[in-house]
Amino acid sequence: MNDAFSIDIWSDVICPFCYLGSRQLAFALETFEHRDDVVVNHHAFELDPHTPKDLATSLAQLVADKYAMPVEQAEVLHHRLEAQALELGMTWSLATAKPTNTFDAHRLIALASTQGLSDEMSERLFAAYFSEGLLISDHERLSELANDVGVTDASSLWATDAYSLDVRADESAAQELGVTGVPAILIDNKFLVLGAQGTEKIADVLRRAWERRAA
Repeated sequence: MNDAFSIDIWSDVICPFCYLGSRQLAFALETFEHRDDVVVNHHAFELDPHTPKDLATSLAQLVADKYAMPVEQAEVLHHRLEAQALELGMTWSLATAKPTNTFDAHRLIALASTQGLSDEMSERLFAAYFSEGLLISDHERLSELANDVGVTDASSLWATDAYSLDVRADESAAQELGVTGVPAILIDNKFLVLGAQGTEKIADVLRRAWERRAA
């Protein structure tokens, strides 16, 4: 088999289940014996394209308002997510997370993809939001995060609309697939895993997809 075994993942860098699912996928790939044949492609998906960059509210309040629940209940849910993250080796601080518009963050991941650094850029943005309480719509901050992982020319993005069409194309592709929530992981263009279903589940689908193409 000479052609790549593709994994296409749609996610948003402020989506907790996307970060969990991304880490689960990474762990599943560590045990996948054909890892060297895998190509992972990151695709943009905005949870809410209309979110302003300067949203002056906490994540707990935002969730409470969206689902018509008390803030205290939202905080309990966040503690549960933080516990799940800890099981995967991540330390989150959802109380300090800064909800914001992610369009420019997705443009940055698209730039990183052209330099072979989309995995690293996506992970850095996740960590900046979930663990470090950084505002990932701020252009100066985004440029710094790009530098952290070796992505070049990030600062030149902000005076242009470069990679905007790439982001929109990703979102259109998600619509065509019928994806309405993320993470959405398409394995070898055949198997679609929706949500953070766990390392073992993803590993099982990887094996089944490989067996299907090898049959």
